Amino acid sequence: MTTRQIDLAGASGAHYRYSPLEENRFLPPAGANYVIAELTEEGPKVVYAGETDNLASQTWRADLEKARKKFQGATVLTRLNVTRAVREAERRDLIDHYHPPLNG
Repeated sequence: MTTRQIDLAGASGAHYRYSPLEENRFLPPAGANYVIAELTEEGPKVVYAGETDNLASQTWRADLEKARKKFQGATVLTRLNVTRAVREAERRDLIDHYHPPLNG
């Protein structure tokens, strides 16, 4: 499978490069931002933006299950970010731009 990178824009104008998560692959025990989105012809429809201090702990799975109840095609995109302050700022930037319905 070819991993296609997806650029997401924040409200600040910054661009962030995300990669689709292969759910059954080894996940690094590293901090990361994650976005749950439906990938469409028009581009990703962001339905949730989150962050974790340990991608391998798979705390994102609960968010994905919840998202798939409303958005069947939802998938997880990730971007490794070690520093919590950076992750939080990026998460807020994405929420301010996309207004994901599940971040309500």
